[in-house]
This record gives sequence, C-alpha cells and structure tokens, in this order.
Amino acid sequence: MDLLIMTIRARLKPLLLAGAGLAACALPAPAAADTLRDALNGAYRTNPILQSARAQQRATDETVPLEKSAGRPNATGSVQYVEFVKQSSDSQFAPSRSLGASIDLGVPIYSGGAVKNSIKAAETRVEAGQADLRGTESSIFTQAVAAYMDVIRGEALVQLSANQVDVLTVNSQATSDRFEIGDLTRTDVAQSQARLAIAQGDLRSAQANLISAREDYIRVTGMAPDDLQPPPPLPGLPASAAEAVATALDNNPDLIAARERADASRYDIDVAGAGRLPKVSVFTGSDYSNYLGSLDGPAPGVSVSQSGLGVQAGVQVSIPIFQGGRPAALQRQAQARSAAAQENVIAAERDVIAQVRSAYSSWQAANQIIDSTQVAIEAAALSLEGVRAESTVGNRTILDILDAEQELVAARAQLVTARRNAYVAGFSLLAAMGKAEARDLGLDDDGPLYDPQINYDRVKNKWWDWERDPDPVVQSTRTVDIPAPGADIPVNDDSTPGSGVY
Repeated sequence: MDLLIMTIRARLKPLLLAGAGLAACALPAPAAADTLRDALNGAYRTNPILQSARAQQRATDETVPLEKSAGRPNATGSVQYVEFVKQSSDSQFAPSRSLGASIDLGVPIYSGGAVKNSIKAAETRVEAGQADLRGTESSIFTQAVAAYMDVIRGEALVQLSANQVDVLTVNSQATSDRFEIGDLTRTDVAQSQARLAIAQGDLRSAQANLISAREDYIRVTGMAPDDLQPPPPLPGLPASAAEAVATALDNNPDLIAARERADASRYDIDVAGAGRLPKVSVFTGSDYSNYLGSLDGPAPGVSVSQSGLGVQAGVQVSIPIFQGGRPAALQRQAQARSAAAQENVIAAERDVIAQVRSAYSSWQAANQIIDSTQVAIEAAALSLEGVRAESTVGNRTILDILDAEQELVAARAQLVTARRNAYVAGFSLLAAMGKAEARDLGLDDDGPLYDPQINYDRVKNKWWDWERDPDPVVQSTRTVDIPAPGADIPVNDDSTPGSGVY
C-alpha cells in the first residue's frame, strides 16, 4: 500500500509543480517578441473603423471652404446658338440664326452676417470632429488592449485546464489501481472519472474561448496573435477617483466634442436670424451677340451690323419685407437645437464622470481581487497537500481530494481573470481621462502619426473649382489571408515572464 501511494505522489508531483508555475506567472510569457505596442500599432495603422473616421473627418474639413465659397466672387458664362426655323408673319428684318455669349460676375458685399457665422460654425464643428476622432482612436485602443489581454487570459486558462486534465487523469488511473487492490470502492472510481470528464469539457470550452479571443484580436489589429508577451505597467494612473474625474473633465474627447458642438450651435442662431437682413452685392456682366450675316437690312443694298457687345455693372440691394414667418421659425429652430446641444454637454459630462468612477472602481477592485486570490492560491495549495497527506491515513476521501484540487484550479483561474480585468479597467480609465491616445502611448516612435490638422490646413482656404484629390485607396488591411487560429499554446522554455514595452 505504501509503495502504491508513493508511486501516485511521484506521478502527481510534476503536474502539481506545473500548476504552481501557472499560479506564479498567471499571464504566461511566450518566446517571441509580439508586444502590446505591436498590437496598438497594428490597430492604429490598419483598423478600418479608425481609417473610416479619419476619412469622415476630412469630409468635415470641407465644410469650411464650402461656407467660405458663399462669400466669394462667382462668375458664370454661357453660350447660345439659335436657328430661327420659322419667323412670325409680322417680323421684319428678322435674322435666320444668332450666336450669343455672356459672362456675369457677382461679388457679395453684405449678407447680414450669415456667411461669417456659417464659417465660424463650420470651423467649430471641425474642432468637434477632431475631438471625435480622438475618441474613436481611444476606443479602438481600448478594444485592442481588451483583445490582447483576452488572448493572454485564454492561453493561461487553456494551460490551467490542460494541466487539470493531466492531474485528474493520473488521479483516475491511481483510483482505478487502488480499486483493483481493494483499497477504494467503485464509487471512488466513478467520482474520479466524473471529475475527469468535467475537466475535459472545461478544456474544450477554454480552447473555444481562446480561438474566439484570437479571432477578435485579428479583427481589431489586423494581425495574428503570435506569442503575445505580458503587457507593461500602465503609465499615469491616478491616485484617486477625484483626480481621475478632474483630468477627464479637461481632456475627455467626447466631452470636448460636445462642448464644441454647443458653441457651433450658437453661431447657427445668428445664421438663421440673418434671413431678415438686407443683402448687398456688386455685379458686372457682358453680352455679345452675332447674327452670322443672317440679318437683312431695311432695303436692298443697305447693310446693318451683324454683332453687338454690351457691358453692364451695378449694385444690387435685396431687402426682405415679408417671408411668411420663415426667418423667425428658422431662428427658433436653431435656438431649440442649441438648447439641445447645451444639454448634451451636461449629458456627456455625466457619462464621463460615471465612466471614470466606474473604471476606477473596477480597477481598484480587480487589484484587490488579485491580492486576495494570491492568498487563496497559497492556502488552497497547502490545503491540497494536507488533504492528500490525510488521505494516506484514511482521514480523507477521494472526493475531498477532488474538491481541494478544484478549489486550487478555480483560484488560479480567478487570478488570471483578475489580472486581465485590472489591466483592461486601468486602460479604460486612462481612455476616459483622455490619456490613451497614440502620442500618450509613444506610437510616434514607430512612424509619423496621423494629424487631422494637416488636412484641414491644406483645404480650408482653397478657391480653385477644378482642384481635386486623387481617388481614394483603401488604407486598412484585410484579414481573409490570415490563417484561422487554433487553440495551441506557444511553447516557452523560459519560465521568466517577459517584459513587453510600449
């Protein structure tokens, strides 16, 4: 009997040591050098949602030259050729054909402030759009971090589940051996087999979850998750929720965008009110006509001029007298929309405060769970050793051993999940504070960053009607050629956790 027990313990020892290694490293260190920075770079430079948001912002930039065009000179030319197929019976000296051309130039002088305020509103909405782009960037980064950590967690949980299957396989074999010599009952064997079957099911579930996490990683970053390293510590986390809220109220991009839109809506009120005011413009034009020799003179042999040129210039003043209440309705509508925009600022502020406080609480809670779970793992490991020792003298049953093993596995899984949750919550907190953008993460070290101001400065003062940009080319990458991920775990001979850096 003693020899059999020693044999069982010898079989279990390497598996228990492997489990302890998982508890110590919880987030396993792979061999290659794929870091969180690689994932963020992939998302920043190839994610289609972010590329789409940048293109949409470029479209918003064009609203400024569009509004400016209403205050700039405009010229129109026309050419007309006419064949007089049949003249009226009383027509004398009527030509058979004519060619005419005209050109008109108008310059708006005063529009009641509509153009000026429309331009200011457009410029303010460009700033709001740039803030929205920052928010989209932070959102994509948050998704990338969550996907990255989900893969690491999934790999750790698969390793834990696989290790548990190995442990329970040895347990089941050992229980069968002891049943053969009459030391245990068939019930003990059935309990061991049942736990092994459950563990095998848990392993399949963990593998499926890992594949799902890897697919999500590919979707967000455009890359296959090859040997992800543990992430680096998050920089700039606040010391208190109050500090986080104060930073977010100044830097959160969603809140900044709401404020800019509220400012733009105030200009819209003045634009609508300008419909009541006079409009002044100066104009000039020239008309040329030519009858192409088809105009007959008043008598045979008498010639008449076949062409003529006229030039006009003047000032036009348009004074609205009555428009059926349209300007007043437009202004009241703009006032109501401005009121809605100002209320949206308060709503955005509430959302930001709630997000920051919630993320801070989740981050703190996850850190506390990590501390308590590490204690639980040590206690559960000690308990398992004790239960195994007591079972050798008949004070513990096989079910007690299985329960102790399950408690240890659950504690290790909880530690893996808590570490993932703490990191994601910490990054979400930085994003809500407006501190999780490309420059904050040092991605400018890997190449120039996208600056929406460059395109705005390029287009805001353009005049020429025939200037256009090249046809758009897709910037994001497809993932159809990335092989479908499996649930295999990268092999790493070095048990020391990696030290990924941004």
